[in-house]
Amino acid sequence: MLVYFITHPDVVVDPAVPVPRWRLSPLGLERMARIVRQDWVQYLGRIYCSEEQKAIDAAEVLARVCRAPVLRLAGLGENDRSATGYLPKNEFEAMANEFFRRPGESVQGWETATAAQSRIVGAARQAVADAGRSASIAIVSHGAVGGLLMCHLKRVPISRDEDQPAGSGGNYFRFEMPAERLLQNWLPIDPPSTGGPS
Repeated sequence: MLVYFITHPDVVVDPAVPVPRWRLSPLGLERMARIVRQDWVQYLGRIYCSEEQKAIDAAEVLARVCRAPVLRLAGLGENDRSATGYLPKNEFEAMANEFFRRPGESVQGWETATAAQSRIVGAARQAVADAGRSASIAIVSHGAVGGLLMCHLKRVPISRDEDQPAGSGGNYFRFEMPAERLLQNWLPIDPPSTGGPS
């Protein structure tokens, strides 16, 4: 089975709203609308997403094209950062660096990277088992746990080197199950146009 792991793109950042309830911004929705132009989207048998609103929003964009059901799995959630809540970008990046650098430790109360990796790998396996005979599925989730899943698929130690490219999210990779074999590294959901003959 082919699995496409997709991270949600741009969100409306609102410190007054709990992070799991943030929605995709108009730009995020526009970027998701670009990925559905790729041929493989129409063949998705099922779409799995985390219970966070931004992932649900992104999954629903896919579902409108391929008409596949959207199923929510708690295990697909982002690493639990509720101990600190919203952090300004510079503070968040520093914390994320420590999260990956010290995978067995809880950084200021965050879920450990080791625990989050075990959870996301288990959730991916659960989605595949649930999907049955589907030829391909999508998992719509989050950047940090996507990086942890990537480390697992590459059989390398946890490292931020495997995190999604810097920016505002909206990337994907492809792997094969049950072999847990990476087929394609991170790519943007909306690659820039390369131009061509006019």
